[in-house]
Amino acid sequence: MADTRIDVLLHPDSVLDVRTATDLAQRALDARGVAGDVVVTDDVSTAAGDAVVLPAPGGAVDLGGDGRCVVRVDLGLAEPDRSSNLFAHIRGRGLDGLRYAVDRVYHHRLHPAEVVRYGEHWEQRVEVRRCGRAGAPAAVLVHGGYWREAFELDSLDAIAIDLLSQGFDTWNIEYRRPAAHGWSTTTADVEAALSVVDAGTVVALGHSAGGQLALRWAADHRPAMVVSLAGVLDLAVARTRLLGNGAADVIDEADSAASPRARLPLGVPTVVACATEDDPNLNDIGREYVDAARTAGDDVDHVEGPGGHFAVVDPGSAVWADVVRAVQDRLR
Repeated sequence: MADTRIDVLLHPDSVLDVRTATDLAQRALDARGVAGDVVVTDDVSTAAGDAVVLPAPGGAVDLGGDGRCVVRVDLGLAEPDRSSNLFAHIRGRGLDGLRYAVDRVYHHRLHPAEVVRYGEHWEQRVEVRRCGRAGAPAAVLVHGGYWREAFELDSLDAIAIDLLSQGFDTWNIEYRRPAAHGWSTTTADVEAALSVVDAGTVVALGHSAGGQLALRWAADHRPAMVVSLAGVLDLAVARTRLLGNGAADVIDEADSAASPRARLPLGVPTVVACATEDDPNLNDIGREYVDAARTAGDDVDHVEGPGGHFAVVDPGSAVWADVVRAVQDRLR
């Protein structure tokens, strides 16, 4: 995007070796083809345009509010900064948060979203992008992150925009996570977020932990179809094998509806996508789920392709192209 500039400002007290952070940020800018400088500074006013800011630990970001897009990055899981001058706050992803922040600005400038709120809390929101075609199907996106705080809806911006180009209205949902708010709050938020979608044809797509949430919802609401993108589809196995260092422990075991594997048959056309270099436990769960779902009578497409955990949400990957093809074939 020749008309977009993103400066990356790194406070010297927030990084151990400035070369590592500088190289990573510059590669992120180069990958998106945008201009910008990576500057080690404690003076954020040096940003000429949109900015990614890694402040001093515990510091503020006094920048923005003048039409520019400013994303704050904290390497650890800092308290969320909801200052009005910020577009987003990416936290808890280590230095890789710089790459996500560059992408967040880039995708916002490429295709800004309309924000639809379904509740009072800041996280109770949906980012909507409309393709402009009357009667377009809605692709509802549920992000993952092992039900933890660090990952948010920005991790699915790229496929939201790709699906937009394929003729879908896209609804990228945010929801409160169980560690801070409890499991029943998380499931209620997903339910409420999907209730605001205003389309006759809904395809629900969930990545990783979002796959569990999307299929759980689909079992109750019967959308046109549902897509698991490296989804955690069997919570019993996830607990036994300590996936995500015991991430599934936040899920209320009394919620008998939580595990998609226990809900079969869903009665919903399903696509299950796996990337061959992903966690072998997730692939084991996904492949077994396909067999069990078909045995139970569900109509399931199984898509596999090369790559790691995020290949299934990378518009440039072969496996994502196969997912989109499978969805389009189903909707014809």
